[in-house]
Amino acid sequence: MLAHNRIAVLHGVNLEQLGRRDPEIYGDLDYERLTQRIGEFAAELELSPQFFQTNFEGEIVEYLHRVHDVADGIVINPGAWTHYSYAIRDALDLAALPAVEVHLSDIQNREEFRRRSVISDICLTTVSGQGVDGYRLALEALRDDLAATAG
Repeated sequence: MLAHNRIAVLHGVNLEQLGRRDPEIYGDLDYERLTQRIGEFAAELELSPQFFQTNFEGEIVEYLHRVHDVADGIVINPGAWTHYSYAIRDALDLAALPAVEVHLSDIQNREEFRRRSVISDICLTTVSGQGVDGYRLALEALRDDLAATAG
């Protein structure tokens, strides 16, 4: 197993409502099954995921303030906060860990307000519109980055 393999998988507002939201946009997996699939991807990649979801912006900020104690990298889907939360952006920047932004839907082909991300420029990359498979791509990007910086 990789020496630096701890990944914080952060889900923001409304992500726990998957399964109730429009499956044409978000797919048909509920939140529990989404985390199971991400866990399976992580195991295949020899990564150890830790999941966190909240509907309260301050909670995700507080988590990011402590994340360096429990993780080596971050996969983050902030939900709607993607488009306007400078508090989350600042906390993610302060965390100073490699991060990948991920979205189930293709935010570039949705409403105008969803096309802007306030965190993308401080992330290694953004994966959007790949459904649950986007999380595998995000984990692969983190694994590769962590391996490259480990030596």
